[in-house]
Amino acid sequence: MPFLKEDLTHQEYNWDLPGESVFSGSPSRRAFNRYNGDQVLFIINFYGSMADKFSVVEGRKMEELISNQLPLEAKSEISVFNWLRTAL
Repeated sequence: MPFLKEDLTHQEYNWDLPGESVFSGSPSRRAFNRYNGDQVLFIINFYGSMADKFSVVEGRKMEELISNQLPLEAKSEISVFNWLRTAL
């Protein structure tokens, strides 16, 4: 079950234009922006695709971690993904 924009609880996100999202595949060394809603959804959904079970509750917990506890050192999508794996 994909985690959707409507499932997010924080409101401070910027959004790409509809149909123009570049976030697909696997996390890369691309810079991570915690305020880009499309990128936050991408990381949450990628993690969810690899988890045995995934729900809106887990997605919201990951959103909360990204919003409030993401270390400044986590600058790429890969580093954010790896940090989430240890933080959950």
